[in-house]
Amino acid sequence: MDKTKRSTSKTSPTSPAKSGQYHRLVIKLGTNLLTSGSGRLDLPTMTSLVDQVAQLHRQGREMVLVSSGAIAAGRDRLSADRNRKDIPFRQVLAAVGQGCLMHTYEQLFDKHGMIIAQALLTKRDLSDRAGYLNARNTLLSLLSLGVVPIINENDVVATDEIKEAKFGDNDNLSAMVANLVDADLLILLSDVHGLYTADPRKDSKAKLIPTVRKIDAEIEGMAGGAGTSRGTGGMATKIEAAKLATQSAIAVVITEGSIPNVIIRLAEGESVGTLFLPTTTKVESRQRWMISRLASRGKIVIDDGAAAALRKRKGSLLPAGIKDVEREFRRGDMVDVVDQQGNRIACGMSNYSAADIQTIKGAHSEDIMSLLGYEYGAEVVHRNNLVVL
Repeated sequence: MDKTKRSTSKTSPTSPAKSGQYHRLVIKLGTNLLTSGSGRLDLPTMTSLVDQVAQLHRQGREMVLVSSGAIAAGRDRLSADRNRKDIPFRQVLAAVGQGCLMHTYEQLFDKHGMIIAQALLTKRDLSDRAGYLNARNTLLSLLSLGVVPIINENDVVATDEIKEAKFGDNDNLSAMVANLVDADLLILLSDVHGLYTADPRKDSKAKLIPTVRKIDAEIEGMAGGAGTSRGTGGMATKIEAAKLATQSAIAVVITEGSIPNVIIRLAEGESVGTLFLPTTTKVESRQRWMISRLASRGKIVIDDGAAAALRKRKGSLLPAGIKDVEREFRRGDMVDVVDQQGNRIACGMSNYSAADIQTIKGAHSEDIMSLLGYEYGAEVVHRNNLVVL
């Protein structure tokens, strides 16, 4: 099975999820879920979550985990004062706890014969064009190999994200990652069942909202305040993350992680918690921007064989079929792909600069390293970053 194959569902952005729709999932695991409110990693809870991921993995689904819990694990490992919350000390806790957290995941996934990979990211990594492309290519490559990436905010250096603030960053990070890998579904798991009309802990008349078609001021007003002392995120940051993801054509669910088989049920399209529907389609959110040519920085001229291959198979653009480049552009820039008659065949994000492509044009992919002294992949434009017109 080609693990990079995306879901072909063409459901409307305003239609509820249908069974089996979701192929690529990003799952955010909150601190309060992973610790079960105890302040230390809870093995039975983590085992259940990993078992569910493993079951879906055997079905050929692709999953990325965005996991909190490093600071809590570090505090437990050092038997540190729970009342001490200054940022330098929390960075120490994150440094100690990240290893504990990953070791626990590795043991649990190893029981299923699964390989995991760690990625520590910051907003700066994803706001930089080259960093964004590097992270995207790495994560997609890991998924294609059947590896489960486990991502966390790099709390050791990202001080803004671990302050005792209203908005925790792993919720927003998970939305950014979902956009990064073109996920079908973002699942935000914590210790709350979903979005309610009011705080159910204070108002017995509060009702769960099963589906949100658009995140507006009223919905944002229902989000309330910050999270608990163990986590940095509350409902407000989850709504913020959901808004970002749904604008990128990704469905989002906020629900309680302790619900039996919750990940499996959500992957199958079952209604659990609160579902936020995408406000656009994949074509509208990604391809429209590419096709518009507003961001185009140059052209790649390809031969007739490569043009025919792109039209028929809609694969990646390899250096062997490239004849020339026009204008200067950098790695990560949007480019037009044209045939030798000047007809626009496709557009996409280039893995290589114009200067690099001049060097490797006409060559086989396995020769890229010897020609450049480095490589960013076998493809000049990967099919996941390419729109064939």
